[in-house]
Amino acid sequence: MPRIRWRARRIASQIKHCVSMRVSYYKLVYSTFCYNSFMSWNLVVDTLTEPMFWLVDRVAKYLGPIMVVLVVMLITSVVVIFYTCLLPHLYNNRSLLTTVTMVIAGHWLLVNIVFHYFMAAFTDPGMPLQEIPEVVSICKKCIAPKPPRTHHCSICDRCILKMDHHCPWLNNCVGHFNHRYFFLFLFYLWMGTIYVSTNGYQLFKEHFYGMKNSPTYVFATTQFFYGYAPATKHRRLQVNGTYGRYESETIGQVYDHPEGSWYHHAVLYEFLICAAVAFALGALMLWHGRLVTRGETSIEIHINKKERKRLKKEGSSL
Repeated sequence: MPRIRWRARRIASQIKHCVSMRVSYYKLVYSTFCYNSFMSWNLVVDTLTEPMFWLVDRVAKYLGPIMVVLVVMLITSVVVIFYTCLLPHLYNNRSLLTTVTMVIAGHWLLVNIVFHYFMAAFTDPGMPLQEIPEVVSICKKCIAPKPPRTHHCSICDRCILKMDHHCPWLNNCVGHFNHRYFFLFLFYLWMGTIYVSTNGYQLFKEHFYGMKNSPTYVFATTQFFYGYAPATKHRRLQVNGTYGRYESETIGQVYDHPEGSWYHHAVLYEFLICAAVAFALGALMLWHGRLVTRGETSIEIHINKKERKRLKKEGSSL
């Protein structure tokens, strides 16, 4: 009986040894064909996403001029509507001194928006010199000296000093020499959208919701795509000391502007686009303001975050 148990244990150990040898053999064969000392999960992810990045780079390169034209058209449309719709409304409802002050402030914002956009779009962000006495590293894509805080832009196909990102709305990289213009363009454009939204809110509310006449409520059944909206007046009837149902009465048209429905559309377009851009630009400006106060770029914040995690594991700090 003890002899039979010994043989059973021996067979089990032999099977285990045979399986482990086979596994080791297949691992060796796999390593022979696929071994790479530089292999990591980051490299695998970069390799798998390379086609997507290639497509984005090609699309962004050709969409850049279109995006610049779109920005110019949007700003021009807002300015034209402000002159034709909002400015007469301000003149008719506010004092002459207030109107003049608002016009001066609006032109000051417009000049700063145009100037900083032009400078951010057409100022070279900066590229490293080809001859540097002390070369720290070489860019593997353009085979040129790569100083610290320099990154290669695949859309511009060159290295950019202190690169933050490639902005399709500028059709240019944001780097060392135009980062200031880019941030100030965000700031003044955000101020401009707040300026237009606050001055056009009352006119927008009248065209979107309809007028309110006291003591009765007027609920405008405003049709968004038409300039003339019929309004219904609702009176709440009082029966036996208690309020009952509403009595409806059509009171005509809320808007009867001589220019027609285009005025209605222009007012709605002006406020909605400025309000939406104000929220988006506000968030983007806060993000870049935080980066500026920390002395980082959009690329460096991710690199520094990974480096802090690595040093934290090693017991150091950055």
